[in-house]
Amino acid sequence: MSQPKSLLIELGTEELPPKALDELSQALLDGIVQGMGRRGIEAGLDLARAYCTPRRLAVHVPAVAPTQPEQHLERRGPAVNAALDAQGQPSKALLGFAQSCGVEVSELEKLETDKGAWFVFRAIKPGQSLAALLPEIVEEALKSLPVPRPMRWADHDYAFVRPVHWLVMLHGADIVDGEVLGIRSGRKSRGHRFMHPNPVHVSDADGWLDALRAAKVLADPLERRERIREEVGRAAVQTGGTPRLDDALLDEIANLTEWPAAIACAFEPEFLAVPPEALVTTMETNQKFVPVFDAEGRLTERFIGIANIESQDPAEIRKGYERVIRPRFADAKFFWDEDLKTPLAGYQESLKNVTYQQALGSLWDKSVRVAELARVIAARVGVDAGAATRAASLGKCDLLTRMVGEFPELQGVMGRYYAQRQGEGEAVALALDSYYQPRFAGDAIAGDTVGQVLAVAERLDTLAGIFAVGMKPSGNRDPFALRRAALGLARTLVEAGLELDLRASFAEALELLPEAALAAGMKPDKDGKPPALDAGARRGALLAELSDFVFDRLRAYYAEKGFTAEQFEAVLAVGPATLPDFDRRLRAVAEFGRRPEAINLAAANKRVANILRKAHEETGALPGGAVDPSCFELPAERELAAALDAALAATAGPRADGDYTAVLARLAQLQAPVDAFFDKVLVNADDARVRANRLALLARLQAQFGAVADIARL
Repeated sequence: MSQPKSLLIELGTEELPPKALDELSQALLDGIVQGMGRRGIEAGLDLARAYCTPRRLAVHVPAVAPTQPEQHLERRGPAVNAALDAQGQPSKALLGFAQSCGVEVSELEKLETDKGAWFVFRAIKPGQSLAALLPEIVEEALKSLPVPRPMRWADHDYAFVRPVHWLVMLHGADIVDGEVLGIRSGRKSRGHRFMHPNPVHVSDADGWLDALRAAKVLADPLERRERIREEVGRAAVQTGGTPRLDDALLDEIANLTEWPAAIACAFEPEFLAVPPEALVTTMETNQKFVPVFDAEGRLTERFIGIANIESQDPAEIRKGYERVIRPRFADAKFFWDEDLKTPLAGYQESLKNVTYQQALGSLWDKSVRVAELARVIAARVGVDAGAATRAASLGKCDLLTRMVGEFPELQGVMGRYYAQRQGEGEAVALALDSYYQPRFAGDAIAGDTVGQVLAVAERLDTLAGIFAVGMKPSGNRDPFALRRAALGLARTLVEAGLELDLRASFAEALELLPEAALAAGMKPDKDGKPPALDAGARRGALLAELSDFVFDRLRAYYAEKGFTAEQFEAVLAVGPATLPDFDRRLRAVAEFGRRPEAINLAAANKRVANILRKAHEETGALPGGAVDPSCFELPAERELAAALDAALAATAGPRADGDYTAVLARLAQLQAPVDAFFDKVLVNADDARVRANRLALLARLQAQFGAVADIARL
């Protein structure tokens, strides 16, 4: 038997979509590895690597065996008691089973189990060769790729993300003969489209990378990314500035090039009068150019283009890059100059003509609701209500400008620039941009107080309105990005320390919605008729849903920060009104959990909860009331009561200040008297007065801890 050898599979195509290339490459690797694993082919599957360029997808697997191991087959047939008649002759079922296995009945075996006996067919089948299995494995892997719109080409029925032109399948130095998507496998790859247009001879699977590198193709995406960084760094020296090459742009450039080469370029300084975000968006998003900044972080007239060729005349490429960016910058400058001619407030009337959602009205209607919420919220948290209301009334106006119409990702950013140039207060202008934060995972919340208020008001209205019309997220569908909105709302409240009652705020947002919106989300009855609207009941149901939705987002938020599910539920159980208060309690509970007394006190609280619940079930009344010292019979009762009095007095101040860490630290000192009470006191005493008094004492203990969290849930 020959030795294991490396396996190479390369599928050559027309240029693949750059944003999908990494996902396609990983999916092909997964499909090949899983296909080989299912067939039991021994290989270094853990060391398999995916490679890709704009014109190819490839997989390299080391140490692949040339054949499958022997296949041990076992098929279970009919039960013995049903397979033989009274004379011991085989039934039709048994005869049919034997025939399907290609053997006589006498060649079948019996399988004895504790549930009975069955006829079985057992056989050892020689393993198939890799050459016989590989085309099928590759076909299966290609069919599983995430290709939403496959293309067809030529006159055959094959379909793939792009037309396929060549196929290399090598096991060591040997060609694995086969056909995939109408292409016969061989050892001829292709190099760079312009710098090495001739076929590339690949001698063996391990020499493929070097063969392509010699043909001016960097097939390893990591190597390609590193070359781009080096090339940008080299070109940056010529510009005298600092390039900004983020990971997203780097990935896209790497997926557009096979042999990247950087070219330092420049544009006319007059374009720097346009807000830099517009110029940077044009460079990065439209042209895949790298912007260059000066030492103070200001955009310069320099930029870096990445060519997919090592040109003998880079000056010509530079001219081309500069020529292609000029009209785009000219458009941006035109949009900027024209937009400045109309004050932001001048777009307010036009917002009435833009539908936000049919039942929720226009963007103007939404702005009015948000402005009212912002006014109320600002007054509650001590922020300039006039500035918050003004910012809310202008918050959607930049959506109607020419610049945002061309570059939607600049909404908010352009609102800030226009407001600054048109004499709006700085607090208003800043809020028009910052209230969109956090825009993405890991982004900071708004750093200014007016922006924070507007961020909260905007998200309250969005969540309340979309939930009301029955379009809340389901599964992977979230067209209004409500999950992101809920997390942004929660993070803003927590991180900005805004002491707003979450349920009350949602209730106010729901009150501002039109009744048409409340009715829109109601399911018709069995006859298909809309049910009668009970606005109060509908708002109450929505309020519960909205609160639960926000806390669902908070679970994941705090889990990422290392808090446990038990800690979260312990705080949620006591229902803090504001999220900053929830946050303080949660941090205190986590700190308490690190104390040596925590385990015993959590267990004691659980025991107390069980005792009080059982007493409630038996009597129908909640245990509690005043503790009567005259009913004490044992020192442990008196000691626990005295310890509770002392703890209550000591924690009154910290509790009022929201210093829950200090509260729980002081309550932790109750471990000794609590342990002594349960060791020496029988709660369910025969004397009803004594029993009721002891239950009241335990209710008081539970209330002290419950003032922070439900410690029993830890």
